[in-house]
Formats: sequence, structure tokens, C-alpha cells
Amino acid sequence: MPYVNIKVTDEGVTREQKAKLIKGVTDLLVDVLNKDPKTTHIVIDEVPLENWGFDAIPTDVHRAKQSA
Repeated sequence: MPYVNIKVTDEGVTREQKAKLIKGVTDLLVDVLNKDPKTTHIVIDEVPLENWGFDAIPTDVHRAKQSA
């Protein structure tokens, strides 16, 4: 039973885009690992920018610096 967790920033990912991610990841696991789509679980978490960081700072701070 594969479980895949996709984390994205909460910047307006649409329901349709999420559906495409779920379908695409499921298809990939079926094609590459011969997994059963009925037991393949995909979870998408939307993370606020202030809870996501890189380059040692939160993403919202990083973007504010870039736009200044």
C-alpha cells in the first residue's frame, strides 16, 4: 500500500491541479512499481508560506526581500 505525501505552499493550487497530481502520481506508481491504484494513497498538504522555509529563512520573508 503506497502512501505519497505531497507538500505545496498554499498559493492557490486549484482542485483540478490537485486531481492531476493525484492521478499522475498514482499512474507513476502503477507504471513503475506495478502498484494497485485501489490501495495507493496520495495526500496533498498545503503549507502557509510562513511555515515553509529555505536558505535559512521563511519563504514569506525570502520573497519580501526579493521584491524590496
